[in-house]
Amino acid sequence: MLAPEQELLSSSKPIKYGELIVLGYNGSLPNGDRGRRRSRFALFKRPKANGVKPSTVHSTCSPQTAKAISNKNQHSVSYTLSRAQTVVVEYAHDSTTDMFQIGRSTESPIDFVVMDTVPGCHGKSGTLSSQSTISRFACRIVCQRAPPYTARIYAAGFDSSKSIFLGEKAAKWWCADSQMDGLTTNGLLVMRPPHGFTCESKPGSWREISVCGNVFTLRETRSAQTPGKLVENECHELVDGTLIDLCGATLLWRSAEGLLRTPTPKHLEVLRRELNAARPQCPVGLHTLAFPSLERSSSPDHQPWAYLTCGHVHGQHGWRGSAEEDESQSREEPGLEQGERECPLCRTRGLYVPLKLGRESGFYLDAAPPTHAFSPCGHVCSERTAAFWSRLLLPHGAHGLCPACPFCMRPLARHRKSVRL
Repeated sequence: MLAPEQELLSSSKPIKYGELIVLGYNGSLPNGDRGRRRSRFALFKRPKANGVKPSTVHSTCSPQTAKAISNKNQHSVSYTLSRAQTVVVEYAHDSTTDMFQIGRSTESPIDFVVMDTVPGCHGKSGTLSSQSTISRFACRIVCQRAPPYTARIYAAGFDSSKSIFLGEKAAKWWCADSQMDGLTTNGLLVMRPPHGFTCESKPGSWREISVCGNVFTLRETRSAQTPGKLVENECHELVDGTLIDLCGATLLWRSAEGLLRTPTPKHLEVLRRELNAARPQCPVGLHTLAFPSLERSSSPDHQPWAYLTCGHVHGQHGWRGSAEEDESQSREEPGLEQGERECPLCRTRGLYVPLKLGRESGFYLDAAPPTHAFSPCGHVCSERTAAFWSRLLLPHGAHGLCPACPFCMRPLARHRKSVRL
């Protein structure tokens, strides 16, 4: 006979904890989603629990003893204090949780393989792995197997030998509960938006998560050895809309409940058809404009373009302005960037770019029509979606924070991050 839990699983759909979506990919990886390497990863309840929890702490180990402990067939975290002393924390099986691991490594313990995201580059993927700043075993997410299926995130993941190693130079310390804790080299950063991922969402503060799941303010630099301050009133639970930065790629966590409120790809396809059904015309070429379907590439004659200062939509045309101003005059005009043109309708100058529909539905805050475009990339989405991502500062590797388009990760324009079309 099946156990009650097995009977429930066999008679119902798999329980989904949530999904991780990589920012910078508009629905799929450039070369297609394959196996564990994909733009979107769903976390389902496992047939058998594989979670672990801290158990025995060995506080004064020689390197030989530490190696013997870590070689046992169980999970452990080793903190190297000096050449002569290592602290090893053994982890025991936890039948109440499921564990999922994320990182750059393609070894079997990694459930979701993530490579560096190149902003605006949708060509060959994974070509910069040798220069990657993403950890091979970046983080782990532990989900409660019982309702409400709480998901928590921790820095670092266990390797093929079921071990996590923090070397001498890694930031580490003793906690009040006699446990050891530490930070990974480039850190695991998390931003939990107040009010979740809804139309009322506002960006929150970025925090760093430790190996044991404690929350800290950011370090002075990404890899500094001194940790930030402990934030005692915040936790490492993942809420809908939490952003997870691995220093080279940023992931968006969507809870199972949040996904039920999110437009589906089918809904976005309906909105695309409604836009095209209005048969918008280019005021210069007088031909009909249309956004292509996912299966068909756009014809240059029908591709919508827009001026990103005024928002007027046209087809592609060669009209540059009254009296066909020459390039020397354009270069002399203060504040004029390469690629700026004069709009034939209002004579406003601005970037003139092709428009592309934002197809990753998980990035949308609502199901409203796509009326706004990000600048300068030209990805189109709903007004509230554009407003949220325009206000959000995203980590740019180890080089600070700046707003970026979620569909391609190109940094947004400084003064006007999106425009109404």
